[in-house]
Formats: sequence, C-alpha cells, structure tokens
Amino acid sequence: MEDTEEFLETILRQDFSSFIGKVFSTINPGAKYHANWHIDLLAEYLEGVRLGQIKRLIINMPPRALKSVCVSVAWHAWLLSLNPGTRIMVASYSSILSIKHSMDTRLVVSSSWYKKLFPKTKLSKSHNQKSKFLTTKNGFRFATSVGGSATGEGGDFLIIDDPHNPTQINSLKMRNKVIEWFEQTFITRLNDKKNGAIVLVMQRLHQEDLSAHLQSSNCWEI
Repeated sequence: MEDTEEFLETILRQDFSSFIGKVFSTINPGAKYHANWHIDLLAEYLEGVRLGQIKRLIINMPPRALKSVCVSVAWHAWLLSLNPGTRIMVASYSSILSIKHSMDTRLVVSSSWYKKLFPKTKLSKSHNQKSKFLTTKNGFRFATSVGGSATGEGGDFLIIDDPHNPTQINSLKMRNKVIEWFEQTFITRLNDKKNGAIVLVMQRLHQEDLSAHLQSSNCWEI
C-alpha cells in the first residue's frame, strides 16, 4: 500500500498531465474527471513554455474543455511547485473570473497533498489575497482583468485567459480596445523581454479577435 502511494506521489511530482487530474479533483470535489488526449497535448506544450522552448503560445479551444483549469489553475500551481520564486500574471475579460481562478490556484497550493509533495512551496502569511498571493520565496500569482491596472507589477509568465467579452465581440471598438491593451500595457509587464513567456488561451469568437491579431506574427506557436 505504501509503495503504491509513493508511486502515485512520484507521478504527480513528475508528470504535469497527471497533476492536472489531481487539481481538477481538488477544485471540483465529487466531479468525475475525464482524461483525454487534448489535456496531454496541452500539458506537453505548457511544459515546453516552462522549459523555455516556447516563448509565445496561443491555445484556441472551445468552452467547457478544461482550458482554464489546465492553463490558469493547474499550470500555475505546477510552476510554483517547481520554482516557488516564479512570478505569474494572469488576465481575463472578467475580474470575477480572474479572482475565481486565483482562488482555485490558492486552494490547490494550500491543499494537504500539495504541501506534502512540494514542501518548499509555502504561501506567505503576510500577503495572501484573493487577487494576489505570494510564496515565502517571493514568487506570486497576480490576477487582473483586461484593461485593468498592472502598474508596478511584472511577471516571468504572462497569461491571458479569454480576453474578449463574448457579448461585446462584434464591436470593433471593444475588440481594438483589447488588442491595444495587450500591445501597450500587458506585454510590457514581462520581467525579461527576451526569455519571458506569454500564453494566450481562448475560444475563437471573431475573425479579428486577439488570437487572429497575434497569429499574423510568425513568432507565436499555435
């Protein structure tokens, strides 16, 4: 029994795809997790980003396919588990959505199984807020909204999760507002312009959405 438990713990420490399943069960107690090839593929690409092999990544997925659980919750807990000094910034079109993902990530990092597997990653007691929590190694996860303030903040990893409000997507003004915010504000928050990573994950909503805008550049992996 002990050997089996140790084996499972080893898998969770080393395999991000398996880690995602554990995270899902933690933030959705009682819900059934359905492993699928697309989650393994996401895990592979996100590991490429973590290792510095991919600097700019676009992930286009339909809704209800666990994109936010994988990218905006599990991946952040994974990054902090391997390097508690990592600094992460995340933005969504909705501040409520941003806060939810932040709280889900904090729930995972605070869980007993996570603490057992990754004892070096500890939350700071002096700065543990819904929108931003720090580790004792000065790493953090900071949540904001598209168009929201990020003054004074900087990240090693910048993530945009669903930047467009679906109810406003047919407005040229609102689409351009998101693109301008990304180009003029969010992208400038990278701590290391050369080695820092940016990930966009979203459902496609329009032929001229942020995903389309960025795909016109050859520097993005899609």
